[in-house]
Formats: sequence, C-alpha cells, structure tokens
Amino acid sequence: MSTELRDRFFELSTPDSPAADVAAYRAAVDAVDAEPVATVDGLAVCWHPTARFKALRFVDAERIDANVRDLFARPSEGAPELAAAFVDPTELSFRTFENIVALDRAFTGVPLGFDLIGRAELAPDAFTFTLDAPAAARERLDALDALNLYVPPLNASSRGGQRYIFHSALLADALTTAVKAAMPDLDGFSHVNPVFRCNRFEPGDADFHRHRDTPYYDAARNHVSRYTVLVYLTGGTGAPALDLGAGVALDTIGPYTCVVFDQRYEHAGAPYTDGRKVFLRTELVFEVSTVEHDPEIAALFSKACYWTGESVFAPELAAHADAYYNQVAAAHWAGLEPSDATEPFVHKEFRGVHFVANGYDFWFAKGDGLTLAECAAITLLDYFNCRLGDSAFRVQCKSERVAADGTAWIPEFLSGKRNRPAVLPFDKSHLFPEPEESDGTCCPFHAGMVFEAARLDEVIDFYASAQTFARAHIMPAPILMLGEDVVLDPEKFVVRGNQIHVTGDRELAPLNFAACWNSGGSVENYLDTAATVDAAHFLVPPILFTETADCYHLRFDFFRNSWMVRHDRATVPVPMIRDLREEPEDMPVDEQAPWLDAVMRATGDPGTLPTRSWWTRDKILGDFVGHIEERLYEIEEDED
Repeated sequence: MSTELRDRFFELSTPDSPAADVAAYRAAVDAVDAEPVATVDGLAVCWHPTARFKALRFVDAERIDANVRDLFARPSEGAPELAAAFVDPTELSFRTFENIVALDRAFTGVPLGFDLIGRAELAPDAFTFTLDAPAAARERLDALDALNLYVPPLNASSRGGQRYIFHSALLADALTTAVKAAMPDLDGFSHVNPVFRCNRFEPGDADFHRHRDTPYYDAARNHVSRYTVLVYLTGGTGAPALDLGAGVALDTIGPYTCVVFDQRYEHAGAPYTDGRKVFLRTELVFEVSTVEHDPEIAALFSKACYWTGESVFAPELAAHADAYYNQVAAAHWAGLEPSDATEPFVHKEFRGVHFVANGYDFWFAKGDGLTLAECAAITLLDYFNCRLGDSAFRVQCKSERVAADGTAWIPEFLSGKRNRPAVLPFDKSHLFPEPEESDGTCCPFHAGMVFEAARLDEVIDFYASAQTFARAHIMPAPILMLGEDVVLDPEKFVVRGNQIHVTGDRELAPLNFAACWNSGGSVENYLDTAATVDAAHFLVPPILFTETADCYHLRFDFFRNSWMVRHDRATVPVPMIRDLREEPEDMPVDEQAPWLDAVMRATGDPGTLPTRSWWTRDKILGDFVGHIEERLYEIEEDED
C-alpha cells in the first residue's frame, strides 16, 4: 500500500486529474500513519505521503540513508539524482521553509555565453533586454520547467501558479558576466544571486498579488540586493503580464525577455491568456559600504518568519506574514511606515507554562518558580520549532490566537494562569557514571573462563573513550531532549544586565584508544547504548529582556544583530558496558557492536563513515575506525 501511495501521488499531480480520484487518494493518505525512515536538514522524512508527512521536498538522494534510499521515488527524469521525500509541515521553521535544490549539474558542460541585448528603459531603474544564448544553453533553460520539481509555496494564498527554488553558481556566473557587459553603469554591482525561483503559471491561475521583493542582505560581506531580475523562458500575453505600477506595465512578453528593475517597485503579475508562463527570478547583489539599521524593521521581519511557521496551523495567519514581509521590503528603501493593522498574538501553553508571543516578543508570568533560564529555553524551542521526541515543539503546545490592541493586556492575562516547571534543570554528569575498578586483566583470553566485562582493562579504556566522545557533545549543550523530556543546564544561560546569553563550548577533548585485544572478539562488542540524547546547540545573539513585578518580557532580537546564526541538533548515543555472557553466541554481526553502530546511524549514513566527523569537524571518527580495523586485522591473523 505504501508503494501505491508513493506512485499514486505523482500520477495525480497533474491539473487534469479527476477530482473524485484526488479526494479518494487524500482520504487514503489521511488514514495512514507511518514512522519516518530518515532525517534530512533536521526534518524527519518518509518515502510516501501519510497523514503526518504531507509536504513534498526534493533532496539529493545521496543524503538519504543507504538502507532506505531505494524506497524514495525519483520522479524527475531530467534530475535522477533527486529523490522525492515527504516531511511533516509542522516541523518547519524559518531555516527549512524553503526547499532549495542544487542544480549546477543541469548546466555542467554547457556553453553559457549569455548576452543581454536590445536594452530598453521602461521607467527609471527599470529595463528590458533580450537574453541571447547558445542553442545548448537555451535547451537547458527550457528543460528547467520539464524537471517537474514544483512544490506548493507556504505563501500560496497570496500568489498563484507553482514554483521551485534552485541554486546554480554556473548559471549565476554566466548572467553576472552578461549584466556587467550590458549595464556597466551599475556602481558597486558584485554578482547575480545564485539562488533562483522557477515559476510556472497556467492560463486561469490566480495572479501573483502586488508585492515588493525582500532584498537579500549579507552583513558579513556587506552585500545587499538592489534589483530584481526576471528571465521569461516563454512568451505570451497577460492582463498585464507584468505590472510595475505608476502606469508601467507589459501586456505582451517575448520568449527570453529579461526584465531588470529596482526592488523599490511594488509589482504584480498575471498568467498568460494564451499559454504557459515560465520565468526565473533572481536579483543583482551589490557591495555597500554602510547600511543603516532600524531595530523595528528587524522586529517585523522576525514576526513575519514566525507567523509563516504558525500559518501551518492557522492558514489565516499567512496574510499577516505577507503584510509584514511587504512592510519590511518597503522599509529598506523608504523607512518604516506606520501601520494601523491589528497585530496578532498567540497564547501558548507548553507543559503547564503559559506564554504570549508575536514572533519577536515573548511574555511569561513571573512566579511559581519560573526562571529566566526556563523562559529563554522555551523561547528558543518555540522560535526554532525544535523537535521533541517524534513531534515538533509547536505541535506539543496548546495554542490560541489572540487579537488585541497594544500589549498592556498581557500581564493581567497571564497572571491568572499558574505555571509549573516544563524545562527542568539537569545534572548532565548523571549520564556518565564512573567505570568499575579494573581487575587487572586485559582481555577474555587472559581472564580465563570467568570474567567481568566491566572490569577488563580494554573495555574500561574503550568505555572511557566512548564517554569522552558523548560528553564532548552533550556537556556544552544548553538544552537536551531525552526522548520527549526537555532539560536544561542553567549554567549555560548567563544573565548580564538586560541580556540572557546562551553559551556553549565547542572545544572537544581528544580521544585515545587502547592497543591490546587478542582474543574473544573485539572490544567494541562490549559497549552498548544506554540512552539516546538529542543535544541542541544554539549559537544565537543575546536574548534581551525586561522585568516587571509580574512579568518577564523577552525579545529574541534574532535579525537585528549582525551575528551569523546557527542551530545544530545532534543525536548522541550515551555508552554503557554490557555483559556478553547473557547474549547468544551466534549473535548477528549487525548487533555485535551496538554503540558503534549507533554512532554510525547518528552520522546520517549507516553504511559508511564520514571523513570529517559530525561532532568535531575533525577526523576523530576516522581514527576510531582505523583503530577498529587494525584490531580486527590482528584478530583475523590470530585465527589463521
């Protein structure tokens, strides 16, 4: 049945699929519950749609566990390296909203000598060109539509048609050369953004509503986008096909027309009435020496991202997200305009802790033993929508939308709701008990007929090394997920002035492995996994807060600061020593070294081991494997 669900999905993905068949298929999907089989980009994935896994994504098949890779469909004949995976939309956060597909392979070996010819000015800072390209390059560009990588965007309510997003440095470099030749007067122009959106509209589709494009910004490189680039791969007539406002519009567009316009323009587009409309969208990126900063703009952008995620649960919130995105885009060029729109809020309860949020501000009632560290931890878990056990944080919250004017109502609203601890402090040293005392023997051969694995020298050494590995990743983490339980290390939340610093030490201790094991199997057989811990590492700017007599008000100033932001989640197997005397002598090979096998699975590729380890960015695991291989070689020689 799961294979049928997988294949039927693509059979019914055409616009002319009978409505009754589609409805019956959706009912069948809603009746299926299945466990995920892999993890990609921190998202649990399944190889067929289910009641939970409904959002389609295309990923490089090599990133999926080799043991299950062949279960995933390869629906794009033009890109057979891409597998179709289904994810749980409730797990999405701003880091995973978009599915960006790597498509440099589509342009490898193709002559990409582009020229922009026939420059015509539509309006100030708005131009049209014709893209002149070799026949082979045009063939590859035309093939982008046939790849059928389209997925519904989260903002589908404000735009018609379909789209997918892809990355191609080769295509961007070729367009960069063409732009520099055709527009030499662009002061400070650096390059064309290598992230492209491929858009498809059929006659009768809804319009792409009027909007401004959000500028690309990279504070580390002083890069900002100033112009939008549209490359129309098909020609046709719309009403109008592109409207830049102020009387500037294109009713008819020829194939391979390129439109370049300042991102200050608020624009809209309609489908062609006489055929399929396919176009690429990217932008021109410039180097800038100074950029003024307005924290209110950053707060709005943070709210826009937050409500985009919340719109999965309440689709009406997508309109608020779009409004914020447009406000932010306009503010980049003309400053922030006042708005009289009612701001949405959400009241959430997470395991007995109540809070109110709008995506930038998070309010918690004081009292009942609630600490600032716990408030900060819940803020992080909510904003990043971390997965706790098998479901996302936001799924585990009871939520209700609140429409209100201002924020004065919040302290009284929260005061009547008692809190109880939801994120408990935890002494992580309990995960790492000391090994037992050695009895002086080094291996089963020297120990004789009766031996205690937990007291053998090499097992103790191996156990200590394994603990070093696990401790190095777990101890610096401010938050741990033990199954569905969430615990925190209060020492990693440092309050200074009006800021909560979330700290973590990324330095790891070296691993040293023992050199003797001469009989009775290999040492790693005696190590099993005692627990599996999800360690959440956050490299984030300080969380700002203010405190009143009855309320903590946290502001997660995520986009104002020029910090590079990273959120890492890692599954760490905690080792324990087991007694093989209680195990069958004919134990299967894949069960002989359970802890090492758990480490392999945690890397995301159970069939191979990476050259650079996921927990240290060094070759520690490679050295570990070398040690194991050396021991196995010695064992084979002894047996011979």
